[in-house]
Amino acid sequence: MVAKTFFGFEEILAKELRNLGAQKVEQGNRMVSFYGDTGFMYKANLCLRTALKILKPIGSKKIRNEKDLYNLIQSIDWIQYLDANDSFAIYATVNSTIFTHSQFISLKSKDAIVDKFRAEKGERPNVDTEYPDLTINIHIQQDFCTVSLDSSGGSLHQRGYRTVTNIAPINEVLAAGLLLLSGWDGQSDFLDPMCGSGTLAIEAAMIACNIPANLNRKEFAFEKWLDWDMELFEKIEEACLNKTREFPYTIIGMDKAPSAIRKSNQNIENANLVEFVKIKEGDFFESTKEGDKPLHIVFNPPYGERLEIDAEAFYAQIGDTLKQSYPGTNAWFITSNLESLKFVGLRPSRKIKVFNGKLESRLVKYEMYAGSKKAKFQDKE
Repeated sequence: MVAKTFFGFEEILAKELRNLGAQKVEQGNRMVSFYGDTGFMYKANLCLRTALKILKPIGSKKIRNEKDLYNLIQSIDWIQYLDANDSFAIYATVNSTIFTHSQFISLKSKDAIVDKFRAEKGERPNVDTEYPDLTINIHIQQDFCTVSLDSSGGSLHQRGYRTVTNIAPINEVLAAGLLLLSGWDGQSDFLDPMCGSGTLAIEAAMIACNIPANLNRKEFAFEKWLDWDMELFEKIEEACLNKTREFPYTIIGMDKAPSAIRKSNQNIENANLVEFVKIKEGDFFESTKEGDKPLHIVFNPPYGERLEIDAEAFYAQIGDTLKQSYPGTNAWFITSNLESLKFVGLRPSRKIKVFNGKLESRLVKYEMYAGSKKAKFQDKE
């Protein structure tokens, strides 16, 4: 199978898959391939935090032209996967000099399936792009074509808990990936000081408590497959829930906008995490760290893309607040405003290249030492 992900998340996704018990795990570009049975496919969809989709390849071949494509699609035994009265949708991804139009590929593939059904059954399944019984993925890399079944359906970032959002919400898979890249493992207190609609705090709680990422999701595409085994899925879900763990620390989301507080609380309630995540109204720049225990901060400040800010002053305030008010803290944040990082006035101990949508970004880490180390390490550049 193939798990799709964002650029920069391949290694953490591979680690997630190995931890779940996948076989022959191999990293690629924005994807990780692996082996597993039907039950593992259910588990991967339910539990993986950094996967966007789980695809199950059912045919592949080198192709030189549209006739080769047609023949490859026709060579697949579609009756295993689809009844004549079912519906299907085809999505194509094309990276090739021979084939340039993904829509044409989808259309040609649809013709091959329909023609095969007509010839063998005398009737044909219909196309339904809204609620198909089967979603088919065609991937062409130069002259190599892979035909897969999409076991997820809608992207796996659609966890099911987020019903209200702010202007610039962070994608749930991106949030989980940033948390895992930051080394968050639930072994300290956590703060998101600019929490928006609460996504980072919610994903942090799910990681800390080892709650399956997609537990709240309404459905997966495999639930409409001909071989759908509800009993097996429920067993797997129960086994995963038995592996949740206690969390003795605090997770706090802070925002100065009352509308963000309302939205965060609604989403936290949807995710059944009220006992683990607390949201409070407040301005990060006027806040101080509570207590002297280690604190893990991860946040997604405005970049100036969709939310207007004075970037120079804003990023300088981030640096000042961390330096003056948050000793004994590992602070991470993501930004696509790479120029503004120089205004923070602190030297990052790590910079990781990631993408937020199409925006090339950096996940940066600032280590705020308590006591005498503070002055030594945090001199302005």
